[in-house]
Amino acid sequence: MAREEHGIIGRRLRSAYLSTVISISLVLLLVGVASLLIVNARSVSDYFKENMQISVMLKQNVGEKAAKDYLLDISSERYIKSAEYVSVEQGEKEMAELLGEDFLDVFESSPIPISIDVTLKADYVSSDSLEVVKNEISASPIVDEVVYQPSLVEALNANLSRISLVLGVFIALLLFVSFVLINNTIRLNVYARRFTIHTMKLVGATRSFIRAPFLLQSAFQGIFSAMIAILGLIGLLFLMRSELAQLFEIFSLKLLLAVMAIVLASGLLICMVSTYFVVNKLISLNKDDLYY
Repeated sequence: MAREEHGIIGRRLRSAYLSTVISISLVLLLVGVASLLIVNARSVSDYFKENMQISVMLKQNVGEKAAKDYLLDISSERYIKSAEYVSVEQGEKEMAELLGEDFLDVFESSPIPISIDVTLKADYVSSDSLEVVKNEISASPIVDEVVYQPSLVEALNANLSRISLVLGVFIALLLFVSFVLINNTIRLNVYARRFTIHTMKLVGATRSFIRAPFLLQSAFQGIFSAMIAILGLIGLLFLMRSELAQLFEIFSLKLLLAVMAIVLASGLLICMVSTYFVVNKLISLNKDDLYY
């Protein structure tokens, strides 16, 4: 009978331990996603900035050779990320898609000049820097006009700032909720063993002696939960790679190790800190308080 009861208690403890690990792993997975967004915030911002195109319109009398020579020159500038040659034919095709196939009928000769589409490095996509870049490019004798939308640049930077603020608040709340959830899970798990703690105290065990096995168990629990969360995060990244390849390219996988370290440290730290305070509180309770 005693053996059967002992087996039931053992199964309940294993079930409680497993449910605790799963709960902590899910929360740490959210921490991992939040950390991934934090460490890649700059990459995401740069991605949007470096996808804004500026059109450099060359003068009508500029030939193909001179235009391609200029393409090589401008590509080497410190502020240029990429530059693409746009021929007259390609420009006419793009205008035809916008205005209709017969838009050239009203002109004696093609009004579309050779142009170069450039994208700037992210650090130069701001109103002040763009003005400096525009003046430098316009100084070339073969450049007729530099075309971009200042309002679009201002809107892009303003929206990115708002998104960063909202994302920062969301991540802070998420981390707080994660800490509370893990703390409550650990509290419930340790509280179920309050009578064991009381018995150890009655036989003269010191606080550090009582805490030691609980802290060791919580350390293993935190590490194991973090490993499960990391595997889940890697699975999400592979899913993202197959379904959202363009978004996946934004994230720097070099920082994935940093994210894994954050998840592991979070699991270990939160589990051990929560266990430390819960065990200390239970040690301080008298026998009557254990039943409430």
